Amino acid sequence: MNRVFVGLLLVFLVTQVLGVAVGAILIGEIASGEMEQPTIVTENPDDPINAVALILGILFFTGMLLLFMLFFKGAKLFRLLELFVVFTASIIVFSAIIPGAAFLFAVELVALKLLLPKSVLVRNASAVIAIAGIGALIGVTLGVIPVLVFLILLSVYDFIAVFKTKHMVKLAKGISKRNLSFTVAIPTKEHTFELGTGDLVIPLVFAVSVMKASSQGFPFYVVPALFILVASLAGLLFTINWVSKHVGKALPALPPQAALMIIAWLASKAIGF
Repeated sequence: MNRVFVGLLLVFLVTQVLGVAVGAILIGEIASGEMEQPTIVTENPDDPINAVALILGILFFTGMLLLFMLFFKGAKLFRLLELFVVFTASIIVFSAIIPGAAFLFAVELVALKLLLPKSVLVRNASAVIAIAGIGALIGVTLGVIPVLVFLILLSVYDFIAVFKTKHMVKLAKGISKRNLSFTVAIPTKEHTFELGTGDLVIPLVFAVSVMKASSQGFPFYVVPALFILVASLAGLLFTINWVSKHVGKALPALPPQAALMIIAWLASKAIGF
């Protein structure tokens, strides 16, 4: 289990540090007028309807993946969908960090996925970069209240999808068999642990949204984000530890993550952040 915890810690830290850095750049670009405020449904980032629309989008995307698994047994369609997501999400990251060569680096990442389709390292790297881009973008798009609504609704959905309909377990197994970048793999001699990208992207969304809403400038607005990310990591470690002791059983990571993140955010507010 030590290897799993170390692997999880490494993936979490790299993803969140990269995502927070991209988020900080996007926040600066929006504040300076270099970038327009991204929107989902309404132009108001604090409108909760944006959170509802995002949940509906996730439900649609999940349903599409399940239909692909049911009717298309081959991996080509899944691979095309994966490459599209990796390319578009990585463009966000590379445009923020190396704007002059963003397209080139995004193409190279997709090329690596095509050349090394069975590589777990390339799969995880692609997932980390995609999570950083998507999490940062959604974080600057949604205000804190919509993110809280989104977090609660998604936690309820995660619970239902794992314990009631159980389609999330089926989906995770199908994705892991195809070595797609929709999950992160932490292999050990006994077992390969699969971590859903949602368990990494949601805390990043919350952290970046709180940073954008903060009345304090850099670097002080990073403090509440750190509170949130540490709490999220604690929730993940709890879930991994539980799953390791109950082999064959699934436990959604998001509900404990969400509870701890909200408590951590409230604590940061209480001490003046």
